[in-house]
Amino acid sequence: MGIVFDYPDGATPLGPDEAAALLQSHITTHKQLNEWELYNITKADQWVFDRPLKHKKILSLSFMRHVHTRMFNETWGWAGALRQRETKPGIAPEQIQVAVEELCRDVEAQLHYKCLPLDEIAARFHHRLVFTHPFPNGNGRLCRILADLLLVQNNAPRFTWGSGNLMAKGETRVRYISALRVADGHDYGPLFAFVRT
Repeated sequence: MGIVFDYPDGATPLGPDEAAALLQSHITTHKQLNEWELYNITKADQWVFDRPLKHKKILSLSFMRHVHTRMFNETWGWAGALRQRETKPGIAPEQIQVAVEELCRDVEAQLHYKCLPLDEIAARFHHRLVFTHPFPNGNGRLCRILADLLLVQNNAPRFTWGSGNLMAKGETRVRYISALRVADGHDYGPLFAFVRT
């Protein structure tokens, strides 16, 4: 019998093939999975932020795939692999590579020309990448790390992301998902407020 998944609101459910790619046979509950993923992601987060300036070309699909692999390489067989099926949110799988490359060029230009405040650039980057949904799962977690790295590399502190647990069901996650959905309609105000609360 496989894991019975209990997804919080806004989480992208795994497809059957994706769920079957679990690398750890000792994991039998969603709670255990969350704990193991947190262990795996914490190691990746430490790798990213121990020496944040050593990472070059962070605005690239190859860097994103590398970080995603580090976040999930001890958990999922598809770590670092682009999404191959339709999801909501998420653009069509065949459009992911072009959309991410376009996003990276846009953010590079925004940083170069300083046409927006840095916090807005990072929050918009996070939202667009989550909306694109490049990977089967873990997109929100990856996008938060990447947005934070963008800030740190530009001499700004990491976002506080509502100062709560975004993985657990609760008020902080509800505000986060709500802010993302409002941003889907091009109103970024709630997201800008959320990331520094």
